[in-house]
Amino acid sequence: MWDNTTITMLLEGTRDTLYMTLVSTFFGYVLGLPLGILLAVTDKEGIHPNAVVYKVLDVIVNILRSIPFLILLILVIPLTKLIVGQSYGSSATIVPLVIAAAPFIARMVESSLQEVDEGVIEAAKSMGAGTRTIIFRVLLVEATRRMNRKRLIYAKKSAWFFKIPIIRL
Repeated sequence: MWDNTTITMLLEGTRDTLYMTLVSTFFGYVLGLPLGILLAVTDKEGIHPNAVVYKVLDVIVNILRSIPFLILLILVIPLTKLIVGQSYGSSATIVPLVIAAAPFIARMVESSLQEVDEGVIEAAKSMGAGTRTIIFRVLLVEATRRMNRKRLIYAKKSAWFFKIPIIRL
């Protein structure tokens, strides 16, 4: 049952899974974090409201979030071939995984930033902080705990969905 071929296949599959998960998560955050910040900042109640930018990004995020992954996988085959050079394999799967993950990460970041107390933002403004300073030194610092909590909740929901046992600490 557990001959060398089986063990080799399991190890290769585990390696490929970890590779796809870690790389797609990294690039999902590279795209999703700035997108979420932009959504939160340009919202009508954000620190720099811009209805046109917000509406365009909002529509793009909503459309990408609503596309089932298998359909997205097929739709982005030409883009995957352009970026990776092939349309199958571990590296090729990362492209649609990033495209699927980035909008979810963007919404998580946006909602976490919107939960920051308005008084903290007003205090920063009254001390002369500019938009960039408020984003990086106030909003992101204040919202980090919320984002970590939401990541944990999403991980627990995923584990429950896939029937993975969770160790309670």
